[in-house]
Amino acid sequence: MSIPEVVREIITRNRSIYDCMKMDLINYTALAVKIQPEIEKILGNPVNLNTVVVAIKRYADSFDIKEEIREESVLKNARLALTDGIMDIKFSVKESDEMDPMAILDKFSKVTNNYEFFRLSDSFRFLTEDLEDIRQIFNNVPSREDMFSTGLAKIRISIPITQNQSDVVSYVAEVLHANGIELVNAFFSQDSIIIILNEKDASRAYDILHSDIMRA
Repeated sequence: MSIPEVVREIITRNRSIYDCMKMDLINYTALAVKIQPEIEKILGNPVNLNTVVVAIKRYADSFDIKEEIREESVLKNARLALTDGIMDIKFSVKESDEMDPMAILDKFSKVTNNYEFFRLSDSFRFLTEDLEDIRQIFNNVPSREDMFSTGLAKIRISIPITQNQSDVVSYVAEVLHANGIELVNAFFSQDSIIIILNEKDASRAYDILHSDIMRA
C-alpha cells in the first residue's frame, strides 16, 4: 500500500475525522502528526510528515471533485452479497508465534469453505461462520474468548478493477452513516471489499446499497 492509500483507509475508518474533513474543520498538520505512527506501523517503515500532510490535503480536495459525480458512479456495476451469522477472529502477530496460521487455515478448510483470511500489519483476521467447530480450533489458546467478536454480518462488494476501493469504502460509509448505520470494519481483497456490520443492521444496509446501485 502507498502512503495516500493508507491515509485514506485510516480516515475512512475514523468517522469523526472523516466528518470533520468533509466540513473542512480539521488541521491537516495536526492530523498528520496524530496518524503518522499508525501509518508507519502499517507500512513497516518511517514516513515523512510532510508527505502525510500532502496525502491528507489531496484526499480532502478530492471530496469537492467527486461530490458531483459519485452518487451516480461509485457503486455503478457493483455486486453485493450478504452473509449473516459472522464471527470475527483476531490474534496478534506476537500470538502467532504460538499458533501456526497455515495450520489453522488447514483446519478451517476441513470445517468450512466460507471464510476470509487477512494478514494485517499487527494481526491475523478470520471472518467466518459462527460455528462451534471453528471455536474448537482455538481451544488451547489462553485468551481464547477475547479473540472472538460475534453478532456480525458481512457484505461483499465486488467492483470493477478500474474503481478505487478507498473511494467505494468512503462512499459506502457515508451513505450508511446518513441512514444511522455505522461500519464495524472494512477489509480489502484483490477484487472486492468486505464491510462488517452489526447483524441487526445488515439487511437494511444491504437494501440501502442495493437501491443505490439500481440508481447508478
